[in-house]
Amino acid sequence: MVTTKSLFAAEGLDERSLEFLSNAVEKNNLPGFDYFEFKRAVAALLQMQLDEATCYKSAFATAATVGLTKEKLIETAGYYRDVLLREKEHFDTALESQNATKVTSREQEIKRLRDQVERHKAEIARLQDEIGGYLNQVDQSEAAVKAEAQKLERTKSAFEKTHQLVLHQIERDVENMHKYL
Repeated sequence: MVTTKSLFAAEGLDERSLEFLSNAVEKNNLPGFDYFEFKRAVAALLQMQLDEATCYKSAFATAATVGLTKEKLIETAGYYRDVLLREKEHFDTALESQNATKVTSREQEIKRLRDQVERHKAEIARLQDEIGGYLNQVDQSEAAVKAEAQKLERTKSAFEKTHQLVLHQIERDVENMHKYL
């Protein structure tokens, strides 16, 4: 038996697309003997290993007995071509919609995320510069603190030494006063 799908089958066609288009043709099949039934008759004859010209002539001879003319055959072939063109338009619209939701919107999301990453990188660089500045200030402050601490320690040491010497002198003077006076 010749199926609608096998009427249009050829090597390398997408099975799912062929199924969809075959169903569209079948769903829109006109009543009576027309291009669609003629195509089936030709396909059946081709399965019998007859040459193509004989298949077309034999199928047409049979179709002519039920009133099919060459003009009606070409006209109904145009009708089925138009059915398939409308299906292509529907497919294109659906594909565009899918592209918008599954590709374009995700590309926009990717761009937004990349922009955010770049902003964060810039913020990180700014913070690293700021941290570097603070660390320099810390180093300078630590050096200043160390220098001040050393200066204060020297001052304390000098004061205590001087203090001790002055006290010692006073004690010596008091001793001398006791001793000489």
